[in-house]
Amino acid sequence: MPELPEVENVRRQLEAMLDLVAPSPTKPRPRRYLLGAEFFRKDLRFPFSKKLRDRVQAGKHLGPVLGIERRAKYLLFRFESGLLLSHLGMTGAWREIGRDTSSEVFRKQRGKHDHVRLLFDNGQSFVFEDPRRFGYMDWVDAGVQAQHKLLKHLGPEPLGPDFDAEYLFRSTRGKTSTIKSFVMDGRRVVGVGNIYASEALYRAKIRPTRKAGKLNQAEAESLVVAIRDVLKAAIESGGSSIRDFKGADGYRGGFQDLHLVYDRAGEPCRTCGTKIVSKQITGRSTFWCPNCQPK
Repeated sequence: MPELPEVENVRRQLEAMLDLVAPSPTKPRPRRYLLGAEFFRKDLRFPFSKKLRDRVQAGKHLGPVLGIERRAKYLLFRFESGLLLSHLGMTGAWREIGRDTSSEVFRKQRGKHDHVRLLFDNGQSFVFEDPRRFGYMDWVDAGVQAQHKLLKHLGPEPLGPDFDAEYLFRSTRGKTSTIKSFVMDGRRVVGVGNIYASEALYRAKIRPTRKAGKLNQAEAESLVVAIRDVLKAAIESGGSSIRDFKGADGYRGGFQDLHLVYDRAGEPCRTCGTKIVSKQITGRSTFWCPNCQPK
């Protein structure tokens, strides 16, 4: 499943493709309007809501696109009247198709996994494809984002100011879950998925099986720094393409080539040469070096 770095890369690419980034502080960004949308099935992971269909199928009344944001692993197309929320699921991807492609032409060339098409006033079209259909979309009215059922329970962003050593140390007190499970819990901190939890714990020299409540203040500081560093490096590398992930530009990420422990069971640690070990923790494959992460 695409994690925070992969979704952030898609966000940046879509925003650039739509020319929503101001060319300079003195030049405003172009105004883009959604003309409408085409839905080629009734559902993805969940049925498309009536509100979603009503809002985006005749989209110009939504006002201009104000930007494309990310909250946790959700993409948020922001309009004056609300948000088009998109989750990539396991295999979802957005891609641009040829400009000024008519509905008739597109329907003839549409792939069997192309499920939604967004049409903009400058002739651009973006298609959401999802072979396994674990992605989903919804509409969120302006002003109620914090109350939406998919967003209201989310913890702080790991790259934001609310996620710091004091917060991590305080929130782990008394917790008996493993530290890896804790940092993967979106109610505690969002977007630290399976890959980046293993990688960050390695850099912080903390064994993933450690009980979260046993973390001390210094370790909390090290882990916050490691999580931030790993996520930033992954974003700059285009994310990790383990199986299916491609950005909106059609290219695979490159961070998988820089993994220090993830998916390297039995291989030598790049720091000390000890064999990387693996174990299932809460149903997810977890990797660490028993020498570099002694406790």
